[in-house]
Amino acid sequence: MLKVKIVHTVLSTLFMKKRLLALSTLMLASTGVFGQQDMALTHFIYNKMAFNPGATGMDEGICGTLLYRNQWDKINGAPNSAVFNAEANLDRWIPAGVGISFAHDAIGFNRQNNLYLNYSHHLTVGTAGTLGIGIGLGMFNLGLDPNWVPPTTNLDPSLPAKSSATAFDLNAGLYWKGTAPYYIGISSTHVAPPSLSQISSMSAGSPITFNAARHYQVMGGYTLQAVGGGPGDIDIQAMLRTDAVKFSVDLNARYIWKSMLYGGLTYRTSDAVAVMVGWMPMRGTVVGYSYDLTVNKLSNVSRGTHELVVKYCYYLPPPPIQKTKHPRWL
Repeated sequence: MLKVKIVHTVLSTLFMKKRLLALSTLMLASTGVFGQQDMALTHFIYNKMAFNPGATGMDEGICGTLLYRNQWDKINGAPNSAVFNAEANLDRWIPAGVGISFAHDAIGFNRQNNLYLNYSHHLTVGTAGTLGIGIGLGMFNLGLDPNWVPPTTNLDPSLPAKSSATAFDLNAGLYWKGTAPYYIGISSTHVAPPSLSQISSMSAGSPITFNAARHYQVMGGYTLQAVGGGPGDIDIQAMLRTDAVKFSVDLNARYIWKSMLYGGLTYRTSDAVAVMVGWMPMRGTVVGYSYDLTVNKLSNVSRGTHELVVKYCYYLPPPPIQKTKHPRWL
């Protein structure tokens, strides 16, 4: 996950008996803060439209996806994330896809909510594939809900109190889906980075400004079908993300047996190695779980990361065949 950049901020982390007791951010009055924005998910393959609106509705059907991630289990104040996506392919009527994406991310005292309405225009390029040109319009909400433990009974007036602010946000992306089993996409979230000013000091009333950072993503994937002539496919996915300061790469490889079960591994640079398992009882339905083993400096205190995903797709019946009884068309 891309880390926070904090100006004039003290980030204190106390370790005692190999357990992290507190993770808090002390924000001084009249400062600017660059906060954590975009979450990293092991099952990013089921969350494409959240960071690349061009991928909206590129697959058939009307689909809904739920994701939950409990990162760095047993660490107080560690990130907890939830995502809901719904999208529909409209190619039967117009060459487009529409969708809605909601994400909630909690870390420490911060609460972030992102809501977007996505539209993707689908441009078919001969027999080579389809290009999705997408835009996502929505809101970026950041709240602070601190629970300070002052050294005395008197509250420190420089400690921020509960507050919230919301600003307009914009995402954009291109997504190419080939007729062969591969895809590639490039996108940017927070294209016009929102700035949120909050009055959150307990007594002084000084503003705290949160400046979002523009993020860039490149992703791609390829499926090796019927490997060795057997009943299984190997699905390879990659995701690169950066905010122009930190750089992160996810690599996934899954073996999918008879389009029913899958198992695989994920590697995220400077963060984790993960195991993925899943069940696909029918077309467009997925129930998956992953466990991330932390490999960074938190490995001594973290008990890993748990992630769950549930996806369901509804497919419209084929349109009826038009028949005519006019004698001219017999």
